Order: sequence, then C-alpha cells, then structure tokens
Amino acid sequence: MLSRLRSAARILLKGDPRKNKRNPIPAITLEEVAEIKQFFSREKFFIFGHARSGTTLLTRLARLHPEVHCNYQAHFFTRQPLLKSLVNTPEAEEWLTRKSNRWNQGGDLSALVLRASADFILERDAAREGKNIVGDKSPSSTIHGQAVRDMHAVYPDAKLVYIVRDGRDVLISERFRNFVEESKFLTAEDQRIIADLKVDPAPFTDGRRSIFTEAFIRRVAKGWVANLKETEDEGRRLFGDHYFGMRYEDLLQTPFNEMSKLWNFLGVKSVDAALGEKIKAEMSSNPDEEWQAKRNEGIASFLPKGHAGNWSRLFTEKDKAVFKEVAGEMLIKWNYEKDLNW
Repeated sequence: MLSRLRSAARILLKGDPRKNKRNPIPAITLEEVAEIKQFFSREKFFIFGHARSGTTLLTRLARLHPEVHCNYQAHFFTRQPLLKSLVNTPEAEEWLTRKSNRWNQGGDLSALVLRASADFILERDAAREGKNIVGDKSPSSTIHGQAVRDMHAVYPDAKLVYIVRDGRDVLISERFRNFVEESKFLTAEDQRIIADLKVDPAPFTDGRRSIFTEAFIRRVAKGWVANLKETEDEGRRLFGDHYFGMRYEDLLQTPFNEMSKLWNFLGVKSVDAALGEKIKAEMSSNPDEEWQAKRNEGIASFLPKGHAGNWSRLFTEKDKAVFKEVAGEMLIKWNYEKDLNW
C-alpha cells in the first residue's frame, strides 16, 4: 500500500513515466504571440512552393529590398523531422507540463518553445543584416496542407507566400536535377535514358523519345496537384489576407511589378524604382545552373535552366496524355491552359 501511495504521488508530481505517446502539441495562443513579440518583434513570412518552382529565385529577389531578409530552407514545417520534433515526445511533454514546473503557469510550454526557437534563428540573421522583416523559404513538396497547418499553429500572425510554376516545367526541371545528380533513386530504365541522351539527344527533342518513364510523370504530377490544391486551400482558409499566391512565369515576365506586389504585401514602407535594376542584375545570374554544369555538364547543357515552356519541346504525345490525365485540370485552374486541347 505504501508503495502504491508513493507511486501515485510520484505520478502526480512528475507525470506517468510509462506514457509512450504525447498529447497533441497545442497551438500558440494570440496572447502568447503578443507576449513573445515583446522579445522577437520582427515581422515574419514563409515562402512555400513545390520543388523546382522558383522559390530560390524568389528568395534572392526578396532580400534585395533594404527592409527584407530571407534565407534558405530551415524546413521548420516542410521536411521531417520538423520544428515540432523539439517537443514531440512524451518526455518533453512531461517536462513542459509538469505541475512542479512553476514557469508553465499550469499549462504546456511547447508552443512557446517552438516559437522562441524559430524566432531566434530567423531574427539572429536579420539583425546581422540590419533588416526588420524576415522570412524563410522552404520547398513544401511532400507535406502539402499539413505544412500550412503546422505553420499556422506556431505563426498565426505571419505571412505565407506561395509560388507556383507550370507543372510540366516542374516535371522537366526535377527530372534533369535527378539526372545531373545521378540520384540513387534512378531506375535501370532511367539509367538507359541518360546513356542514350548523352550519345544522341536529337530523338529527345523531336517527339521520338521521352526523357520520362510513365511512373515518373504520374508520381510528380500527382504530387504537384496535391501541393497546389492543399497549400492554396489551407493558405486561404487559415491566413486569409496574409496569404499571397503568385506564378513563377509572371515573375519572369514582369519581375519588378511582381516583386513590388510582394514587397508591399510583406509590409515594406516603400519600393524604390532603383530596385528594378538590382532585380535585372540578380536575374542575369543563375547559380543553380552553374552548379549543375560543374556537376554534370553533358546533361546540364541539354536544358536551359529557369526558362518557361521547356516542356513544349521535350514532351512526347504520350507524355502529354499522361500529364493531362493526372494534372490537366490544375493547369486550367492556374491559367496555364484554357482547356485540355494542348
């Protein structure tokens, strides 16, 4: 009996050590947001987008503004293990909710731990740059809508920027990145395509040969559709006027106009016309293209990097048919096509 009483007292004070699953991590409250902004006051934004959709270019352009800093791929919400892994264990929950822990005011400190960790990482960089608006760009190719929900649970006051690119060009860019890097996920059929492409690229540019396998088209196209639908739906639902959707192709065509809209959305005081020249200079370079050329020049030189419409010279009729089946309606929704007759 004495042993049981001691065990009950220990559980009351320290929690149940046998618990093997934590309760859901609570979302940060608006009161907690107000409190933490007393310490981390800079405005925050996050750039999401399917991989190979222009998130890197957008980051490089966004931080040209004297008030805006943006850096690369913290993956707080977009790639495992995610920011929430810091507190997503029974042990962390027990520690942060323990009744003898007088700092938690009878609640769960998990949301504040997550917010403070991310805020410090972001603001440390921004302080070094002397900028008061700071964001992270992290491609959101696999987690889709859950990434938006996880972001909102920690940053309901932040702004979400979502950039979309024609899924057919996404498909090509992702394919060639895998080729250049000689990805470990390439199949034997993929390897045969690479070998043939190096010997004679002509059949791959006139519709006789495809650079894809059907399985690759279906997998990437399905992921692209899910990413667009879930991210936009959840972005608009959760963030409202703090959600900003844009197209990569519009950024290429009218860069100063698109960046002016983005900067104003982020809350800058003004947009100087002189930034137009800085944008042109930044867009004249392509570090990713240079890196790929160094990695595998023979394959990289086959495809002009960053261009819109590369798909039109590389898709075979079968490629088109498969893509239409999986993602044709999403092309229409984002105004890449008027109908399926392409």
